[in-house]
Amino acid sequence: MSKKNKNTEDVKDQVEEGLDTAQVEEKEAEEVDVEAQLKEELEKEKDKFLRLFAEFENYKRRTSKERIELFKTASQDVLQSMLPVLDDFDRASKEIEKSEDKELIKGVELIHNKLKETLKGKGLEEIEVNAGDTFNADDHEAITQIPAPSEDLKGKIVDVIEKGYKLGEKVIRFPKVVTGQ
Repeated sequence: MSKKNKNTEDVKDQVEEGLDTAQVEEKEAEEVDVEAQLKEELEKEKDKFLRLFAEFENYKRRTSKERIELFKTASQDVLQSMLPVLDDFDRASKEIEKSEDKELIKGVELIHNKLKETLKGKGLEEIEVNAGDTFNADDHEAITQIPAPSEDLKGKIVDVIEKGYKLGEKVIRFPKVVTGQ
């Protein structure tokens, strides 16, 4: 073999080695790129999963809160329809107290107390309002204004026309009052 052929073969070998090294480096670079891409995709999927999980937890918390609120106020319609009956019972009790029949008074009081206690057991509370209390538009419903019978009743409640009630913390009927001006 001549020197020229030997040099040519050496150059060919070196070129092939260079190509092999370049190919190996290229393959390694591709593997690194694929690995980085897979890690990035994994991070994206983890983020999606965490967001979905958090959203589901918020949904569960919100629906359970709504369910509790529904149970608390589920009887609101029934209790509101019972309020006129309770008002009529209060008026009847006042009139029956004028009677001289003690047994009748005692019987009506027992029934009246039982009705009040049953409604109270269901969460109904009477809003306490008396004549002489300060009028507050957020807490009372003014039916009318009359000239104050005395100077100390100006801007205050003169008379309570209809009692107010609340169910839990929610007012279901505001007390209706007459104010002095």
